[in-house]
Amino acid sequence: MREFPPEPPAHDGGAPALAPQPALWTGRATNRVQWLLAAGGAACVALGVELAVDSNWTSGTAPLLMSVIGCVAAGLLVIYGTLAFVHVAVKVDDDSLEVRCGHIGLPRRRIPLDDVVGADFAPRVTPRQWGGWGYRWRPEKGTAVVVRRGEGLVLRLGDGRVFTVTVDDAEAAVRVIRDRLSLLGTTKHAEA
Repeated sequence: MREFPPEPPAHDGGAPALAPQPALWTGRATNRVQWLLAAGGAACVALGVELAVDSNWTSGTAPLLMSVIGCVAAGLLVIYGTLAFVHVAVKVDDDSLEVRCGHIGLPRRRIPLDDVVGADFAPRVTPRQWGGWGYRWRPEKGTAVVVRRGEGLVLRLGDGRVFTVTVDDAEAAVRVIRDRLSLLGTTKHAEA
């Protein structure tokens, strides 16, 4: 018996049906050192719980409460701050570049390729250049997502801003973006 592919769903004549954009390029970067920092944050939380459950403090409730809250809050901040930047995923499709950080994809940044005027390869991006790991902003440099030391992708935007992201195989991403920008430029000139 011959099987036929399913028929496409009927369209009601309203707005055109939108299909998900296939990725032209995807990449990611990972920093396993962040797991050590997250373990330190978990230790702070555990210390706060231990203090709350089994305390022999004789100096009063206020110092104990401040210690417990301080340990738990500091630990949770360290855990979130490190796990959010354990890895970064970058996707380039026909219309945009999308950056997702961490396991839940936050923070997230989407840059339409219409806003990009150039893409460059940076062979060496370091956390020190940006003031540490994470989502960074420096007035003289722009915005960056830095999860590890190494190669990165630098986008020059039409409004003069710069966006940098550390990602493996950034050279391939630059080629794909430059090809896409040349196609967009050709299409804009043809429409004009």
